[in-house]
Amino acid sequence: MKNNLFFSFLLLFMYHGISQDSLATTSEVDTTIINTIVIRKTQERIKHIPRSAKLTNPHISFKKTRPLSKKFKRFRVPSFWIKTNHFGVRINEAAFVNWNAGGNNSITALGDLKFERNYKFRYIQWDNYLELRYGLNAQEDRKLRKSGDAIRMSSTFGYRKDTITNWYYSVKANLRTQFSNGYKYPNRESPISRFMAPGYFFFGAGTSYITPDQKFNLYTSPVTLKATYVLDQRLADNGAFGVKKAVKDVNGEIITPGETVFVELGFLITNTWQTNIAKNVKMKHRLSLYTDYLSSFGNVDVDWELNFDLTVNKYIKANIGTHIIYDDDILFDEIKDSNGLVTDSGVPRIQFKQILGVGVSYDF
Repeated sequence: MKNNLFFSFLLLFMYHGISQDSLATTSEVDTTIINTIVIRKTQERIKHIPRSAKLTNPHISFKKTRPLSKKFKRFRVPSFWIKTNHFGVRINEAAFVNWNAGGNNSITALGDLKFERNYKFRYIQWDNYLELRYGLNAQEDRKLRKSGDAIRMSSTFGYRKDTITNWYYSVKANLRTQFSNGYKYPNRESPISRFMAPGYFFFGAGTSYITPDQKFNLYTSPVTLKATYVLDQRLADNGAFGVKKAVKDVNGEIITPGETVFVELGFLITNTWQTNIAKNVKMKHRLSLYTDYLSSFGNVDVDWELNFDLTVNKYIKANIGTHIIYDDDILFDEIKDSNGLVTDSGVPRIQFKQILGVGVSYDF
């Protein structure tokens, strides 16, 4: 403390010893006369150290260090594409040996491939989906029968005005058909459906509501073109799946062949949603509703799938699902006279399919 006082008096003495003449010689320089000198005291050390502060040198130990469980991945440039590849096989089987209650040995196998390529960056979202599914059923003393058959392709392009909203201006196109012939068993001579008979193509524009996790997607389109293709002339001549049937004479000879394309313009609503309803149970829902403006407004075509995936482990899964279809252009219970002429084209009915299976699933 005494040293600080002595230093202060020394500075004051030197300051007052400067003459006015010497200041005048430096009048050309912009100067300010300081009358007070502040001498700061040394800051005191902290007495109370917070518990979170660690002032000691860290001690590094490798005794509890374990090797990496996964291979180290080099840095890659982030991609705005989300890719999904899925392959699955579901099998149902029943076998009987000297079974008193009776029964036929049977096995059903259903395979499916799913590919998704989804792009999302700021204002743009582009979703692409492809599903291929085919199944066969074999029973004792009976030929193979088809148990599942589907080809689905879908592409949706969306644009939003900012990065906050979940509403998109969207353009959507999708195609549905099947791989092989379908029969009304046990009749195997006259197929009731074939590849692109029918084939359904939708193309329209509207709006989509898509959540950030992309697990919920609601699409509404007030202007959608629906084209039904029946690329089998025999089915087209019979007017299958809503196309205009052939014009025949009294002897049943064809005068004008049936049309192979039926075009409609209407309103389309689609919705997909997936969520976990339990720890190892995932629900997947897909719904499509369509009504035509021109010919039958108010008659709604329904295509609804509901599936529950039960996960046993990474590769083994069980599946319970239902599929409901209603289309007033698909008729049942056709009636023909003795000459083979159609007297009653039939009525539309609800189509229902239920699936239960356990199988192997692999994502790559």
